[in-house]
Amino acid sequence: MSQSTVSYLWREPAAAQGFATGVSLHSHTSQSVETLDFIAELSTEWGILQPIMRFMEAKCQRTSGITPDYARAYWTPPLTPRLAFELERDQIQNTLQIPGLVSLSDHDDIQAPLLLRSVDSARHIPVSVEWTVPFGNRAKPTSFHLGIHNLPSARGVDWMNRLRAFTALPVAERPAKMLGEILAELDAEPGVLILFNHPLWDLYRIGANAHEVYVNEFLALHGQFIHALELNGLRNWTENKAVSELAAKWNQLVISGGDRHGVEPNANINLTHAASFTEFVHEVRRQRISNVLFMPQYAQPWKHRILQSTLDAIRDYPHFPEGSRRWDERAFHPDKDGVLQPLSAIWNDGHPPVYIEAIIRMVRLMGYAPLSGGLRMAWDDAAEMRAVLGRLDA
Repeated sequence: MSQSTVSYLWREPAAAQGFATGVSLHSHTSQSVETLDFIAELSTEWGILQPIMRFMEAKCQRTSGITPDYARAYWTPPLTPRLAFELERDQIQNTLQIPGLVSLSDHDDIQAPLLLRSVDSARHIPVSVEWTVPFGNRAKPTSFHLGIHNLPSARGVDWMNRLRAFTALPVAERPAKMLGEILAELDAEPGVLILFNHPLWDLYRIGANAHEVYVNEFLALHGQFIHALELNGLRNWTENKAVSELAAKWNQLVISGGDRHGVEPNANINLTHAASFTEFVHEVRRQRISNVLFMPQYAQPWKHRILQSTLDAIRDYPHFPEGSRRWDERAFHPDKDGVLQPLSAIWNDGHPPVYIEAIIRMVRLMGYAPLSGGLRMAWDDAAEMRAVLGRLDA
């Protein structure tokens, strides 16, 4: 019998009492590749953006000789693996006064935990990844994101290579049974935790109805290998309530997953009686227990939090390690020869063109008072919060 509890720290200040550890799941580091192809999709969906985008693309072509390639371009989150680990650990230790366990899961990459294994304070960090899993048919394909946590250390690289190879296979060349076989083998590893991240987020914009059909098809085919569905710290109240209902339908646990990309720590964690990550996996997989705690930042208006996460990505951080201080050092695009380079290396004089800098400044302005405070009030979703609060574990 699955047993999930959901609590909210701003309502229950003593929620962590009696638990041994807090667990931060699903957050990203500077090793995570975040694609920019959504920009092209947005300009197609939002007609008002099209003339602006076409103007900027033409200007870029004239001034640099480079045509924007959104499919290959990408950005990386600002926090290095060590800074990301310390941010998540310190939130748990300082706010809840209990030890913190952290599992970083970058997109299709395990370099962050491997690098942290050489740091004394993080040497026990699990080897984890957010795996992009293609799903659906050739006419309307999509992908799901699975959190694969605590891969065996000795075989972590081999596993990552295998997962990447599956993701890269064209639909026509992907054997129907291959995904099930991979998930079955992962499930056979007793220390591995397999989570369905933000299952109801139509990230690839195939349409909410089509996405939900695929989600239920995926769970029907492979649900026996999924250990919990994620309540996502960067998704809204309504979607997380729907995930809770989906979990009940499929007799699944719900579990936390902050999905942090910026500098705000995860908006939810798990509370556990386990002293190590492997013991936590046992608690979830074998005892079928999950205790989710939402942190105070989740009570802030959702759109405002999304804006702040966006601003985190385009801020400069002068005190960060060299190579990650400026936003254009963390964004990459093919140069004239098609070689991926930081934007800072592509600019003609080492600085963004005036029109790019003007746009960045305008977006950053939204993060300053009084405009920021006005937006927070305009985006207040207190009514939605009241409608959902307390029913995520119903």
